Amino acid sequence: MSADLPEYYFRVRENGAFVFRVDTENRNRRIEMDQIAVVNIRNGEIKPHGQRQLTGQDLAEIKSWMAARAATLAARDVDDIHRAIDHLNLTAQWANSRATEEQLEDVTDALLLAMHDLRSVLVRKKADRLMKERSGE
Repeated sequence: MSADLPEYYFRVRENGAFVFRVDTENRNRRIEMDQIAVVNIRNGEIKPHGQRQLTGQDLAEIKSWMAARAATLAARDVDDIHRAIDHLNLTAQWANSRATEEQLEDVTDALLLAMHDLRSVLVRKKADRLMKERSGE
């Protein structure tokens, strides 16, 4: 099993991760994880843990993980939006076919305001993109 373990382990947290070096080559033949750094995805900061000096390999592995993590989070954002589109469609079907008068009264104003806000943002952003295209930027 130890041959299959990665050399680094990233414990994901809200803004990044705690980075551990995985050690299986010890006299007790146990898995040991030694924290070597803390990573912040939002600002790109890599802080060595304690008095550690990170090696070139450590930094390369951490930067590679950061790039992969950023791509994963970006893909999740887009997937969440596609799910929101599905939910809007399901909500329209629910309102049209199953919702009671009381249920509609409960959600209509909040939905209309949210959809109006979203529409305003989308129209403004679309206009901005069209203006950039026309100006050749």
